[in-house]
Amino acid sequence: MTEVLNQLFIGGAWVDAADGATMPVDDPATGEILCHVADAGPKDARLAEEAAVQAQQDWARTAPRARSEILRRAYELILERTDELAHLMTSEMGKPLAEARGEVAYAAEFFRWFSEEAVRIDGGCGTLPDGRNRMLLSRRPVGPCLLITPWNFPLAMGTRKIGPAIAAGCTMILKPAPQTPLSSLALAGILKEAGLPDGVLSVVTTSRAGEVCEPLLRGGRIRKLSFTGSTGVGRVLLAQCADTVVRTSMELGGNAPFIVFDDADLDVAVDGAMVAKMRNMGEACTAANRFFVHRSVADEFGRRLAERMGALVVGPGTRDGVDVGPLIDRTGRGKVEELVADAVERGAQVLVGGRTPEGPGCFYPPTVLTDVSPESRLMDTEIFGPVAAILTFDDEDEALRRANDTPWGLVGYVFTEGLDRGLRVSERLEVGMVGLNTGLVSNPAAPFGGVKQSGLGREGGRVGIEEFLEYQYVAVPVR
Repeated sequence: MTEVLNQLFIGGAWVDAADGATMPVDDPATGEILCHVADAGPKDARLAEEAAVQAQQDWARTAPRARSEILRRAYELILERTDELAHLMTSEMGKPLAEARGEVAYAAEFFRWFSEEAVRIDGGCGTLPDGRNRMLLSRRPVGPCLLITPWNFPLAMGTRKIGPAIAAGCTMILKPAPQTPLSSLALAGILKEAGLPDGVLSVVTTSRAGEVCEPLLRGGRIRKLSFTGSTGVGRVLLAQCADTVVRTSMELGGNAPFIVFDDADLDVAVDGAMVAKMRNMGEACTAANRFFVHRSVADEFGRRLAERMGALVVGPGTRDGVDVGPLIDRTGRGKVEELVADAVERGAQVLVGGRTPEGPGCFYPPTVLTDVSPESRLMDTEIFGPVAAILTFDDEDEALRRANDTPWGLVGYVFTEGLDRGLRVSERLEVGMVGLNTGLVSNPAAPFGGVKQSGLGREGGRVGIEEFLEYQYVAVPVR
């Protein structure tokens, strides 16, 4: 395993929390404590803020090519340390090593993508319609940023935010989730090694998020918040940003519909379901939550999916041959248990799984439910676990009405052999992303984000850097 860094990273230096506080990092596969890391408080947040503010002017003036080359070096260092980073991630988060290695590659790709975008920031010029003035447009970094990342993709969510911030010329403070701080601290070490100047990035690990983040957002010196997490927390942060009109982008909760029509290739649909449901043990905002399957193929789809889900091997992510690791903690597992119990009480049938195994760790078996009542709590709650809930429908309008009957709108999945239907349904789904005959939509080159209460703005793709840039317009008289 790579060296475990357990201090705060502020202003280019590794330091203890000002009050000496630490917090444990648990192994979800055993329930044992892996290590302790510094637990930042308000004083540490102020030091990180000061470092970001002091570094902002010089960093904004840095040549785009210099910023690009730092990101490129960091990309190469991440790939060189794939196995070390994967083991670190699996230890703190639980996902199987094969998935962790996949996340390392995915995370690195954000740095490569934004290393290329850094040198493509442009502006414009022209004569205004009245002919009296020329218009000069330039792009400027928005300024010091606060980046808040979740625990489910601890490395990739960091690079997806840090990459465009560096490319745009912004300084930043990263606050990772308390369950998974180690991947973020390792990433800070890699960026320092890649040549990122002191103060451009600080990493503040804390169990006291409110005490650390609220003063930053209300203080007037942080000019951008990028947050990935629950819709409930997002609403609180939006309120905290209001007083000083902090620019925000948010990737919030999801309740993804997975629609299988009667003309779908069921082999393709089941393959897609396994990816959309079981990636990261179902602990993903893009995870398929509600499976709407045409009545004529529902039994066959359910049987095939249960067969595939039941064949998955559950165990510690570090063990060879394991397909499904533990959930993040006992609270997360308890939520899944309650949602399944509620569905069963309302008449759902369990085709596979549904029972919590005995022993240590936060494991829950891959589960397929059929005959699920629309009144079940898991219909309007993000499951965040390996549970597929199948409901039937009879026609396209019914499927769309039920799929859109949610305050969330991150992603939807559509399986049909009809191109016209596939495009028509995709256009009518109230979501920011659609997987048409595929269960995987995430890609660094594509804009990631949702509509309704699933968020604001986009990450990744050519538009991802826009969240960290402002326009400046200069009017020049024509003489």
